Amino acid sequence: MKKFKISALLILLTITFADLARADEGMWIPILIGKNYQQMKKQGFKLTPEDLYSINKASIKDAIVSLGGGFCTGEVVSNKGLVFTNHHCGYEAIDANSTPQNDILDNGFYAKNYSEEKPIPGLYMEFLVRIEDVSAQVLEGLKGTNDQNRDEKLADIKKAIVNNAISGTHYGGAVNTFYDGNQYFLFVYDRYTDIRLVGAPPQSIGKFGGETDNWEWPRHTGDFSIFRIYMGKDGQPADYAADNVPYVPKRFLPLSIKGIKKGDFAMVYGYPGRTDRFLTSNGIKLATDETNPVIVKLRDIRLKAWKEEMDKSLDTRLKLSSEYAKIANYWKYYIGETEQLKHLDVYDQKKHEEEEFTKWAANKEPYRNLMEDYKKLYADYEPYAIHRTYINEGLLAPGFVVNALNTNYFLTALNTQKDDAAAVADLTKQLKEYNAEYVNTYNETADKRIFAQLMESYYKDVPMDQHPEFIENIVSKYAPGNAMEAFSKFADYLWANSNLIAPDKLNAFMQNPSVDALSNDPAFVYALNLKPRAYVKNVFGNKISDFEARKADLDKLYVQALLEKNQDKLMYPDANSTMRISYGTLEPYVGKDNVKMPLQTNLDGVMAKYKPGDSEFDLPKSLIDAYKHKNFGQYAENGTIPVDFITDDDITGGNSGSPVINGDGELIGLAFDGNWESMGSNIAFTKKYNRTICVDIRYVLWCIDILGHADNLISELDIHKN
Repeated sequence: MKKFKISALLILLTITFADLARADEGMWIPILIGKNYQQMKKQGFKLTPEDLYSINKASIKDAIVSLGGGFCTGEVVSNKGLVFTNHHCGYEAIDANSTPQNDILDNGFYAKNYSEEKPIPGLYMEFLVRIEDVSAQVLEGLKGTNDQNRDEKLADIKKAIVNNAISGTHYGGAVNTFYDGNQYFLFVYDRYTDIRLVGAPPQSIGKFGGETDNWEWPRHTGDFSIFRIYMGKDGQPADYAADNVPYVPKRFLPLSIKGIKKGDFAMVYGYPGRTDRFLTSNGIKLATDETNPVIVKLRDIRLKAWKEEMDKSLDTRLKLSSEYAKIANYWKYYIGETEQLKHLDVYDQKKHEEEEFTKWAANKEPYRNLMEDYKKLYADYEPYAIHRTYINEGLLAPGFVVNALNTNYFLTALNTQKDDAAAVADLTKQLKEYNAEYVNTYNETADKRIFAQLMESYYKDVPMDQHPEFIENIVSKYAPGNAMEAFSKFADYLWANSNLIAPDKLNAFMQNPSVDALSNDPAFVYALNLKPRAYVKNVFGNKISDFEARKADLDKLYVQALLEKNQDKLMYPDANSTMRISYGTLEPYVGKDNVKMPLQTNLDGVMAKYKPGDSEFDLPKSLIDAYKHKNFGQYAENGTIPVDFITDDDITGGNSGSPVINGDGELIGLAFDGNWESMGSNIAFTKKYNRTICVDIRYVLWCIDILGHADNLISELDIHKN
């Protein structure tokens, strides 16, 4: 079984500075949400601030979970620890439990009792215990620290604050940076590690529309999956054990099937990943003109090679589908981001904002030269930007490279800690998991092709004067003057002579692994050149680190200036994978080509898109039969089943699976995507276009109840009909 790892982030939306506190814009820190309360009430919120966040009583925050450290969000929906999240958030767990003999990815799955639920090793869920502003402690501790020691000192301060906060408890914690280093908050978490897969629709429902509909509206996707949290019999978090019991939550969300309409209040509560909303025009131009097109090109190489192999057999499709989905998601995202940033003239908008800022800052000594400093910084960095993009998206993309480096790390650590039995056992387990994960997604035909094509692209795109010696040596040795031929021959050599690439050779090597044998392996010798920190230092010197350090200084000063400039307005910080609240309303919009977009979609639209046998628009027989016979149960509206809807809430990656909550605190849907017109919104929030796409809770329940016949799960839920 594959180790559960971080999936792709799927929804990215954002902001301009022109209107810093619009009701539908912003990802707000729960502990400070009282500042927004009056606006929330005006829009239809009927609960109190304490219902949202409290450390003295159970609140909605206690029903929200972060999955696996923040790659997605989930919500507790029963008093037996049942959790709803997106299908794409559970995709890897579903895929890992699928075989050609029991293909739950394609066929769907609902556990009819606890014993049928499937443990998911490596997946954990965290509840937020409390938030505390520790800015004064951090900033006081940093006084007098020079630039060279600042990061180390900051890490020490954060560690001390966390240790003091969690001492004597089983909690974990982190001190997170806000407003680019102008504010710091402590977050304390309660982590649960026994997580089990309970249910998922067939992927023809959960992923309906595939890449064609991804990031598009209207959508007709049933993007949900179901998990359960378990705890020890003593009520405390515990690793998996057969006699663990379902988690009893402090609070869970009731579900509303009362219906929705335009203008209804809608709140998203979850863990948005990362935004870059204070990015200057320099960064926008670099992304749209240089780095985004390279990312798209390199991901396209991988996707095409995998797709050819996936189309050949079910077994290959199951092995590669999770990785393919993750890479494809952001491949399309970067296409859309570039297109929309240009379409909306975001670069020019930012330039205008920066001109206004410079006028404001003209007589303010710390800030008056900020924009010129940014301009010079980016001009010095730009010649290296494409090369830097190639490190993660190109050079480190072939699976054997990272696996070889991981193997070396673990074998070295095993030698160092060979007298510590517990450490040896843990390291050995992790090494086996990493190798098994690599083997599970290995495909020789695709992998060799990808390796050669990525290397050829690197050779052509990266300026020749930046090529490291080992790259030039490969070309001169195998086919001088013909990069593609050289890298193809080099791939043949590696596959024929390495014990670290082909699964049969790797498994044989792992029977008696050693650092000495590893050090002489040609794949490792090649991979060692790509060790990220060493590669960056050897090839770029201090150019990258100096850029990052200087940019961090300028960013902190810029945001400090904006806080001062806009001190009479509410101003939220960038998303950083910590808990946030967004609020707005259900709101349609007018899209590209002046097309009026609907507020909701329904099952009629699903059937209109149906294409028998199509990889993206096929449907299960159970759905078709239920539709024909109008077997809609209690979930119907106007003679059909509601499927998806949109809100103007402001969210980003990590919010996938977040609850969409109405003014009464009831769950009405799960956030799962953004629309194409808002793809540039990681930098510029546009009220006219930004929308959050959500799966209607009535479609979720209909799939579980009518199609899945999972009466046991329906009976757990608190469903409000009126």
